[in-house]
Amino acid sequence: MAKNLVIVESPTKVKTIKKFLGRNYTVVATMGHVRDLPKSQLGIDVENDFEPKYITIRGKGELLASLRKEVKKADMIYLATDPDREGEAISWHLIPSLRLSEKKYKRITFNEITKNAIKESFKHQRDIDMNLVDAQQARRVLDRIVGYSISPLLWAKVKRGLSAGRVQSVALRIICDREDEINAFIPKEYYTLDVELCGKGRRKLTASYYDADKKTSDIDSKQELDQIISDIDGCDFTVEALKQTPKTRKAPLPFTTSTMQQEASKALNFALSKTMLIAQQLYENGLITYLRTDSTRVSNEAKAAAAAYISREFGKDYLGGEMAKKSQGKNIQDAHEAIRPADLNLLPDKLKETASRDQYRLYSLIWKRFIASQMAAQKRITTSIRLDCNGHKFTAASTATIFDGFSRVYVLSDDPDQKKPKDLSAFEKGEILSAESHQAKQHFTQPKPHFTEASLVHTLEELGIGRPSTYSPTITTLLKRHYVIKDEKNLFVSELGEIVNKIMVESFSEIVDKTFTANMESLLDGVEAGEVEWKSIIRNFYPDLMKEVHVAEKELEKVEIKDEETDVICDKCGRHMVIKYGPHGRFLACPGFPECRNTKPYLEKIGVACPKCGKDIVIRKTKKGRKFYGCADYPDCDFMSWQRPVSKKCPRCGKYMVIRGRKIVCSDPECGYSEEVRDDD
Repeated sequence: MAKNLVIVESPTKVKTIKKFLGRNYTVVATMGHVRDLPKSQLGIDVENDFEPKYITIRGKGELLASLRKEVKKADMIYLATDPDREGEAISWHLIPSLRLSEKKYKRITFNEITKNAIKESFKHQRDIDMNLVDAQQARRVLDRIVGYSISPLLWAKVKRGLSAGRVQSVALRIICDREDEINAFIPKEYYTLDVELCGKGRRKLTASYYDADKKTSDIDSKQELDQIISDIDGCDFTVEALKQTPKTRKAPLPFTTSTMQQEASKALNFALSKTMLIAQQLYENGLITYLRTDSTRVSNEAKAAAAAYISREFGKDYLGGEMAKKSQGKNIQDAHEAIRPADLNLLPDKLKETASRDQYRLYSLIWKRFIASQMAAQKRITTSIRLDCNGHKFTAASTATIFDGFSRVYVLSDDPDQKKPKDLSAFEKGEILSAESHQAKQHFTQPKPHFTEASLVHTLEELGIGRPSTYSPTITTLLKRHYVIKDEKNLFVSELGEIVNKIMVESFSEIVDKTFTANMESLLDGVEAGEVEWKSIIRNFYPDLMKEVHVAEKELEKVEIKDEETDVICDKCGRHMVIKYGPHGRFLACPGFPECRNTKPYLEKIGVACPKCGKDIVIRKTKKGRKFYGCADYPDCDFMSWQRPVSKKCPRCGKYMVIRGRKIVCSDPECGYSEEVRDDD
C-alpha cells in the first residue's frame, strides 16, 4: 500500500507523475476547485467583516469522498496543485474538505512535469502560503461583490442574463472607447510620390518624395503634388548623400502568457481560449513549463541546455550573450519561469506523429521562440540614400542581413525590415540617375484599427489590468454575453455592449476606470507579497460601490432593446423573423413567441451571388466549427468555398474569384490569375 499521497489538479497529469514517482506514491486529482462561493447568493458575510462562505461545489461530493478514502490510507499527503494563486487556494481548500488537519501534509510545487522537476519539488516541501491564498480570496471576493451587485441591476434595467465584472467591464470600455475614436475620425486626404530611377549599369532604384522641413513623405494637396511633378519632369536625380548604418536586433524574449497568446493569434490564427486550452494540454503532458506566467526568467539548467543545442547545431557564433532586458515593473510576478519546452531534445518534428496538429503548431512556436531567445542578435546594414532633383528631396533605404543570428530559427512577426528592398550599397555619392517613371498615389489617413484579441491583451497588459490567467476568460465572457462581436479577427461592439458600457461609465465610473483597476491589481500583488491585509481592500471598496448601486437603482431608466428584424418570413405565421442569441450563437426566431415557436438557423449573407444559381452566398460552419461559404439554397444548390468569394469575375477565364490573404485570386488554380485586394472588394 502506498504510504504517500500526491494530490494534483488535473487528471491528465496523474499518469505522467505516477510514472516518475513509483509504487510508493499514489497520485490523484481534484479536477480543479473543490470549494467556492455559492452561486445562489452573494456568499460573503458583509456584517462579519466580509467573511467568505465557502461550500462544496455541486457534483464534487463523490470525488471528495473518494479522496478522503485515499487520505486515510496515506501516512503523508503532498498538495501539488498548480504553482499560482489559484493552485495555492485549491490546496488550502483541501485541508478542511479532506480533514487534512488530522494528517501530515505539505505543499510542493513544480514548474514543469519532468522527472527532475518533480523529484526536486520534494526537497522543497513547505506550508501553505497564506499570502497567495489571501490574494486569490481578495480577487474572488472583489469579483463576486462587483458581479452580484451590478448584474441584477443590469437585469432589471436592460435584460436578464447580463453581467458586469471588475476586469470585464474595463475591457469592454477600452473596446468601446476605440470604437468611439474610429467613429469620430475624420479622414484627411494626402498624396505620396514614388519615382523609378535608373543608374549606371541599369541598376534600378525606387525613391520616395520626402519633405525635409516637415520630416514627412506626405504631400498635403493635389496642387502641391502637381507642382512637384512639374518641377522634376525631365530632370536628373543626383545622389546627394549615402549613409550605411549597422543595425542590431536583439533576440526576442521567451514567451510569457500574454506574448504567447498574441503571437499564436498572429502566427497561427488561434483564439485566446484555443491557445490556452492547447497550452494546458502541452503542460499536462510534460511538454512545456507552466503556462500562466508574466515572467521572462529562465533557469540556469534550461540556459545551459539551449547553449549546448545552439553550439552543436549552428556553431558558437550563434550563442547569445545576455538576453534583452524587459522592463519589469511592480506588476510582474516572478514566481516561475517563462514558457519554454520542458525538454529541448524533443524537437517539434518528433511531435508530429503523436500530437494533434494544433498541439504540434503551438509547441513548435514555443520551442522556436525559446531557442531564438538564447541566440545571438541579428546583424544588418541599413543603406539610406538621399537624392535631389531640382530642389526636391527623395529618399530610399534598404536593409541587408550580414548575420542572421536568432532569425535562423525564428522570424519576428513585427519585423519592419522584412519588406524593404535588397541592398542599395552599390550606388555612389554624386551619381546621376534618370527617371523612368513616377507613381503618385492618393491616400486618406486611417483611424486606429479595431481591437483584435491579441491587441486587446497587449493593451490590458500595458495598462496593468488583469493577469495572465484572466485575459482569455475576460474576452470569452465579452463574446459570450454578446457585448462584443468577432468578425474575422476584429472585435466590434454590439448595441447591447454599448448600452451596458454606457450604464457602467455613467453609474460606476470607478469600476471602469483604467487607473483604478490597475491600482487594484497592484494592491492584490501587495497581498501576495504580505504587504497588504486582504480584507482592508474590501472594506475600502464596498461602501462606495453600494452608494453607486443605490443611486443607479433610483435614477437609471429601463432600456428597451429591440430584437433585430430580418427580411426572413416565418413560414408558420407570416411575421418577419428576428435575430436571437443562444448558447451556440445567433439564430432566427419568430417574434410571436410563445404563440409561435418557429426557429431557423441564422445565415449571414456576404453580399455576393452564388456563381451556380445566382442566389445569396451565406456563411456556414462544419460540424467541427470550421467556417466556409455556401449557397443559401442548399441542398438544392451545392456550391461551397473555403475562401470568401467576391462579386468580381476573373478577367482571364471568367470564373468566380476568392480572397486569399491580401489578394483576390481565381478560384481555378490552373488559371492562376491574382490581383491586390482593393477597399471595395
